[in-house]
Amino acid sequence: MHEYTSTARVWGLTCPGLPEEVSRARRWTRDILGSSPLAEDAELIASELSANAILHTASGRPTGSFHLALAVSSQVIALSVTDAGGAGGSAPKVEHPDEEAVHGRGLGMVSALAHRVVVRNSDGAHTVTAELFTSPRPGPGGHPC
Repeated sequence: MHEYTSTARVWGLTCPGLPEEVSRARRWTRDILGSSPLAEDAELIASELSANAILHTASGRPTGSFHLALAVSSQVIALSVTDAGGAGGSAPKVEHPDEEAVHGRGLGMVSALAHRVVVRNSDGAHTVTAELFTSPRPGPGGHPC
């Protein structure tokens, strides 16, 4: 393979900020990943991140939306959800709710399933990316660059 050629495939989906769109995000992820052994984990991650965007940001307002991106390569499946912001400017973070709480476990679950979770803030909107490694990552010095 040429050093400037990528074998990653990338898909994108923009959804209205409606609760029923969470199931659409799950189906879309499942349809793309098919029989991948990581499909169920990715589907759950898509569901949690989409629901968080609708519940906690302007994505859930009547004119709101959220965007999913799915990148698949031989090394990683990366699923990103970008919200519409407007939630007071605080970035999503893992919470530790008590046993009685009905909310607050989603990002913790995503962090438990994914090998890495990255949260980026851009102009008040947030993008949460969860990465699932499909093969062992090279150790220090294992990358050709």
